[in-house]
Amino acid sequence: MADTHAPFFPIIYVRGYAMTERERDETTADPFCGFNLGSTVYRATPDKTRPAQKFVFESPVLRLMSDFGYCDVYDNGLDIMDGEWEGGITPRSIVIYRYYEQASALLGSGKTPDISHFARGLSELILRVRELVCTNPANALAPEDFRCHLVAHSMGGLVCRAFLQNPELGENQARACVDKVFTYATPHNGIEVAGINVPQWLSAADMNNFNREYMARYLKLETLYQKTGRVDWLPEEAFPSERFFCMIGSNRADYGVALGLSRTFAGHGSDGLVRIENASVWGVNAKGKLSSPCATAYAYRSHSGFFGIVNSEEAYQNLTRFLFGDVRVDIWVDIDSVQLPPEIQGKAVNALYQFELLASPRGKRWYLTRRMAEEDSVACRSHQDLVDPANKNARSIYLSTAFLANRARVNPARPSLAYGLTLGVRVPDYEVERKFWADMHYEGRYLFRDTVVVEMVPPQVPGEAWTASFGWQSDSAGRATESLDYKTLKSGKQVMSIAFGSTTAPGIAGRLRFVVSAWNA
Repeated sequence: MADTHAPFFPIIYVRGYAMTERERDETTADPFCGFNLGSTVYRATPDKTRPAQKFVFESPVLRLMSDFGYCDVYDNGLDIMDGEWEGGITPRSIVIYRYYEQASALLGSGKTPDISHFARGLSELILRVRELVCTNPANALAPEDFRCHLVAHSMGGLVCRAFLQNPELGENQARACVDKVFTYATPHNGIEVAGINVPQWLSAADMNNFNREYMARYLKLETLYQKTGRVDWLPEEAFPSERFFCMIGSNRADYGVALGLSRTFAGHGSDGLVRIENASVWGVNAKGKLSSPCATAYAYRSHSGFFGIVNSEEAYQNLTRFLFGDVRVDIWVDIDSVQLPPEIQGKAVNALYQFELLASPRGKRWYLTRRMAEEDSVACRSHQDLVDPANKNARSIYLSTAFLANRARVNPARPSLAYGLTLGVRVPDYEVERKFWADMHYEGRYLFRDTVVVEMVPPQVPGEAWTASFGWQSDSAGRATESLDYKTLKSGKQVMSIAFGSTTAPGIAGRLRFVVSAWNA
């Protein structure tokens, strides 16, 4: 029997790494382990000389309560893992995995167990939540129909992956309960200091949890690690990649841990601790081949702090649309041709093309995803990648995933879901015969930049098709006036494409491709 509460399953929050004894004690003393922290500021631009702008975000806990009717599970000073705790809980519960209690000097021994121990504990917590939901007669839910969502920050995402990917770390019946996984700023491919992965011998403060060789063992990825040197793989037999989301931060400047040393050693292209290239996950099938990409979105937020990614409107909107939304849209760009400036055609050219993307819902002050060159979060392809006829895969570039929600419509009387997407392709720094070509080069210019408005109208009668339209800002002043055709794949997903660019030199031409599918149907 289907769960009539779907998709509003219990949310289990798994917090991130605490390095020092003080941090572990502070975590232990906080009932929500930071999930209750809000923010009143955000950076509109990477320029820290400008003051922050005021923007009030109450906190994930408060917003889940006010927007979706969730509640906590604390009762009479106890939580659900205490032996004296009695009663059942609702499916709309926020459960905090308090795994650092045993490592604190306040409520534990002060000694930190290894990450495998934390993964087993997550398995036990899931089964405990299932028990309390299913024994509550008000829920009318059988144990085999129970599901939950895992939401994790930083190292918490590795705890979740260890539990899901390593059969030795927990119960299969607990793994079968997980419906979706959402990670904020998780170092899925480890942490690098000055470009070098944290060494395995660095056991102080459990820093070796982020060493790839050690990660490969507790994530059960030894074979893939030996082949690729990476551990950001999610085997489909462990968990479906389409139900895994990675929220990635790109603001290193506002991460103040260790008096700024962390952001210095993490370097550009990071959130101050985790490099952008290490913060996502890729699905692989049983043959070790790439399958569908895990959903990703990017925000100009730091790893934590006042400008942190967990306590941000951008991440919250991605979280709730992923958990509870109605439509999934995977955004790709397919390149058909690139044209060099006439003066250098036919010469040996080296160039890097940077693809920017801004995705914003109608009537909102924030971006669902933000990938900008100045923030080192762009997708990149070399000139050789894009002109090599034998390398077709390189010309199809995954940019991001957006989840749309009918409830988010500004005007309930207007049935469409409308989003603006700004696509930009920066003019590269051309190198001709290994020398920088300065002629006709203007820093910051674009080969292409425009905003397209896409408006989708769900079927008004069950069984009918969606209708969609689009319009480029440069043509229609932000209105979707042209009909958008689509084709249906065998999987049932629909593919829509919009042509862009120019074949004049210098230039780039291709298609924005949207892979659209029903979500939580």
